[in-house]
Amino acid sequence: MRIDLHTHSDVSDGTQPPAGLVRAAADAGLDVMALTDHDTAAGWAEAVATAAEVGIRVVPGMEISTELDGHGVHLLAYLPDPRHPALAAELAAVLEGRNARLPATIAKLQAEGVEIEIDDVLAAVAGVPAALGRPHVADALVARGVVADRSEAFDRWLSAGRPGYVRRYAADLTTMIGVVRDAGGVTVVAHPWGRTRTPYLTAERIAALAEAGLAGIEVDHEDHTPDVRRTLRGIAGDLGLVITGSSDHHGAGKEGHGLGCNTTAPTEFERLMERAAAARRATGRPVQEEYAWTL
Repeated sequence: MRIDLHTHSDVSDGTQPPAGLVRAAADAGLDVMALTDHDTAAGWAEAVATAAEVGIRVVPGMEISTELDGHGVHLLAYLPDPRHPALAAELAAVLEGRNARLPATIAKLQAEGVEIEIDDVLAAVAGVPAALGRPHVADALVARGVVADRSEAFDRWLSAGRPGYVRRYAADLTTMIGVVRDAGGVTVVAHPWGRTRTPYLTAERIAALAEAGLAGIEVDHEDHTPDVRRTLRGIAGDLGLVITGSSDHHGAGKEGHGLGCNTTAPTEFERLMERAAAARRATGRPVQEEYAWTL
């Protein structure tokens, strides 16, 4: 069984619609995929309906923008009820922050002499995303010939500390772990040691998050070296956390992250689903009928 627990559609910053993404996952030989668009459940219904047609299983999820003491952390949430009031409120605040940041980002880039307008971003967007974010600005920079790809856009202009970076609202990480649990879901920290030489999420901080209810660590990810994967696997084992692997697929928007390039072991997937089921039982949150068959 091949399981990929981190993918994006054009509802956030991927380039394929949810239906097309699910069909691509089936063509890639996946048995299970999670749709984890940024801060939204808007693509779930289309993805689940298509999965029923092509015969694979879709796990509804999302990748939530959070912070821990001012450091950005992406949190994967699987099977929460998006109607839960606290979760819905936090997601709305995050998405509002994404949209509000766009004009400020464009202004900073223009001040650096980059010829770009908001209309360029809108023209570069695939689909109808829940909010416009830095990846969409990156795509516009590519289209304008300013950079070669998204990676260069972030490295030169859009990452923290670069000329076009603008800080925005993100949910508190520890609080969000509890909110997702209260919404009947389960959480995994995404690529915690990716793209940094000095990871903020140390073993001690991960242990504290586990105490707060974190279920797992995304260990096998293209941004993690073999040494990082071994270390994180050891941390997860010591803490009893679920170990996941995934592609972080964004379609054409992110090279080198093909569907199924990293996968989650079936036994670890079963552990994750058991924890999600326990959260639903503990909170009494109902599963929306249209997604119930995915459990």
